[in-house]
Amino acid sequence: MLRKGMFLADRYEIIEQIGTGGMSDVYKAKCHKLNRYVAIKVMKSEFSDDKTFVSKFRAEAQSVAGFTHPNIVNVYDVGDENGVYYIVMELVEGITLKKYIEKRGRIPFKEAVSIAIQVANGLDAAHKHHIVHRDIKPQNIIISKEGKVKVTDFGIAKVASTSTINSSSTMGSVHYISPEQARGGYSDERSDLYSLGITIFEMLTGTVPFDGDSTVAVAVRHIQDEIPAPSTVANDIPVSIDKIVLKLTQKKPDRRYQSATELITDLKKALVMPDTDFVVMAPSYASSGVAASVGTADNNAEYLDDTQDQDEDGFFDDFDEDASEDSAQREDETEDEQDDDTDIDDENNDKLDLIMKIIGIGIAVIILIVTIFIIVKLVGSTKSGKNNKSTEGTTITTEETSTSGNDKDKVEVPKVEGMDKEEAIQALNDVGLGYRAVVQNSDSVEENKVISQGTKAGTKVDKNTQIILTISGGKEVKNKTVPSVTGMGEEEAKEAVTAEGFLVAVDYQYSSTVESGKVIKASPSGTATEGSTVTLTISRGKEVTYVTMTNLVGMSESDAKLWLESNGLKADVKITTSSGTYGNVVQCDYAAGTQVASGTTVTITVSRKTEEKTTQAPTQAATQATTAATQQNNAGQNTGNKQP
Repeated sequence: MLRKGMFLADRYEIIEQIGTGGMSDVYKAKCHKLNRYVAIKVMKSEFSDDKTFVSKFRAEAQSVAGFTHPNIVNVYDVGDENGVYYIVMELVEGITLKKYIEKRGRIPFKEAVSIAIQVANGLDAAHKHHIVHRDIKPQNIIISKEGKVKVTDFGIAKVASTSTINSSSTMGSVHYISPEQARGGYSDERSDLYSLGITIFEMLTGTVPFDGDSTVAVAVRHIQDEIPAPSTVANDIPVSIDKIVLKLTQKKPDRRYQSATELITDLKKALVMPDTDFVVMAPSYASSGVAASVGTADNNAEYLDDTQDQDEDGFFDDFDEDASEDSAQREDETEDEQDDDTDIDDENNDKLDLIMKIIGIGIAVIILIVTIFIIVKLVGSTKSGKNNKSTEGTTITTEETSTSGNDKDKVEVPKVEGMDKEEAIQALNDVGLGYRAVVQNSDSVEENKVISQGTKAGTKVDKNTQIILTISGGKEVKNKTVPSVTGMGEEEAKEAVTAEGFLVAVDYQYSSTVESGKVIKASPSGTATEGSTVTLTISRGKEVTYVTMTNLVGMSESDAKLWLESNGLKADVKITTSSGTYGNVVQCDYAAGTQVASGTTVTITVSRKTEEKTTQAPTQAATQATTAATQQNNAGQNTGNKQP
């Protein structure tokens, strides 16, 4: 494990560890050469002597370092120093798709499609460079704060070749593994598409299609069991999305999408016409397929026996990786995703909620852009006189084609502009029309009301035509930086915060370190939505407690001092000789029952009487001494009285 402050290649300063996996640890670091923050994946020391692991580790960097793509985490550098093997990557601040699903429960299909399109774009670029990821799952997909989706952790990716890939490379997580990977056979780009299909299923439903008591049991279900349609698990999933997921997760690779490009085309169509059944599924096998099915069942039974034996030998150990270990980078989640949201303090929860909001806004913008682009292309092709049918023969109805057909099959589009969304939908349904809603921010139209309708009121259109409704999302949410006000006076801090467009709430706390009247902290810090409330915590100074005085008069000096000190008070002792019992308190400057602030010095007066004079008869020795002194004195006097 690297330590904070260490340098790699005299260039990368280690800041902190942000993640860990089966083979490596991930650190946030600063590149002092280019003055930017990066993520550095460092191979764990126990694997550094294993040539196979070192080879895979280097292959990871080499497989993705040859190209860049906005939907793939970029690799900047690779190296080793004193036995430390490392890869320098783009630092993406955000959360994994796995964490995003856990926070949301299940994701609305349009948002799920938008995320899937971005993942497919990244895979398409990798596949065109003959790179197969082989471990696509929500833990290896990161959503940045801006809503950008990036695929990471090409930890077991290998440059694809025409040769058969050895089964030992089958290391993907078992809940997302393709049947051919589970069998240990040949896997290619279509294996990534199968795993992406399982990932989309989880986004739509909030759960994986197969689970079990062991990795073997789950792997075998991927081989034998059919994936259920997402609409049978969750509501509000249209037919086109169902069909896309089912096509992605066909058992035989030849029946799936043959490239990410094909998938992207259908995903974009699904955004525009989700309720149209346009997905072309591969035809069912003929009668000969019965024999093939029997053979497959026999093979699967044999495979099950083999895999159960292999499981005892640890063959499937690599499948059972924990989600937190598979993530290439953490937000910090650092924030202890590590391991429970409830362990995160309130301020970090505010930050996580803010990230979730920002991600949602970013994804909504992407959905809107893709939808508008497709609509413009469709309308443009109609105006130019091109055939207005999809490749599957499904008619796309727009305003320009609304005059075709028999008049008796047509209905008049009602005026729904200005209505609430639900009222507008009901008005359209009453005349046999459908709708598709597009959300757009507006400073003038109230939230959830119809800003405009794609087909003018009074136009005759075919029944069941979808009318595009532009719904107001309310005023655009803007994020602004909360000013740093720590240490400011209360009024000064309020002015600084309100000047940035925030509301202010004030809370007061005692503080032993911050002067009374000064700001301890502002919450939230960093960035917040314009118009939201920022709470300023103001210091009350040191907390003061009060002590109820007891009657100290009559106590011994030691007892009085002990009581004062044990109650947070200080003792100042004065002495008197006038009265009282020696050693006892005769006076206190605070009477019993008085409330005294802790830390106060209390003056007590203690009696110390002077020693009495001796009145007993003198001893014999004293008497003799006195007699001798008297005689000597008398002799001197007689001598002085003699006459010359």
